[in-house]
Amino acid sequence: MEISAAVVKAFRDKYGLPLMECKRALAEAEGDEQKAIELLRKSGAKAMENRGDRVTENGRIAIFTDPVKRVTAMVELLCESTPVANTEEFIALANALAEQLATGPGAALPDELFMQPFPGTGITLKQAFDDLTNKIREVFKLTRIVRIEGFCGAYLHHNNAVGVLLPIEGDNTNLGKDICMHIASMKPKALSAEQLDPADIERERNIVTETVRTQDAKKPENIIQKIIDGKMKDFLAEKTLLGQQFVKDPSKTVQQIADEGKIVIKDMIHWVLGN
Repeated sequence: MEISAAVVKAFRDKYGLPLMECKRALAEAEGDEQKAIELLRKSGAKAMENRGDRVTENGRIAIFTDPVKRVTAMVELLCESTPVANTEEFIALANALAEQLATGPGAALPDELFMQPFPGTGITLKQAFDDLTNKIREVFKLTRIVRIEGFCGAYLHHNNAVGVLLPIEGDNTNLGKDICMHIASMKPKALSAEQLDPADIERERNIVTETVRTQDAKKPENIIQKIIDGKMKDFLAEKTLLGQQFVKDPSKTVQQIADEGKIVIKDMIHWVLGN
């Protein structure tokens, strides 16, 4: 079937795909636009099969909060290049994934989320994902998703490469956001000492013990033990969120700030893009 140049151009302008591919798809679909779209999706998926091992070091983290339903979601969508990560379409896709995860029925895995609708459109998130990869011809990966129900502090760095969520008891989400910003800056390894890897603690204690016994060998054993315990206390405070000095008020720990703000910190989720 012969498809006019005007029809091909209109189809290409609408979907942004290569001109000759649009022409072939329309011809094979006998002018049926929806069938042509499906053909292009299939051909695009086939073309991307051999590109799956490409490095995806760029992309963006997106966060969406529904204050009425008290639910917050965060997603990480990766791609190959910075220019693509900054396009309006890629940003819209990342934001839609976060919004649907928060406002929809939820999902434990990316594939479950993909089957849900792209908010405000008649297509699924997977169709939008496939259409955009087909258009841009870069590998995209939805690598992480998380959904928090209840009160939650949230912070997304201006470069969209760092995202932090802080599930809390208590409704002081503004303080929760401040603590999220603290986490992004100070990078605690765990919420409390109980969550640190015991092997890391033991390794540090061995290093501290050897150093103190070398530097303070002439001091009494009880004093040496106090020095070791003091240094380990400082180590645990530095590595744990609740023990760190709060960046906005170094005279207090995060635990003290949380107590004053009448919140209980239940967990922390700290993502750095690609890590």
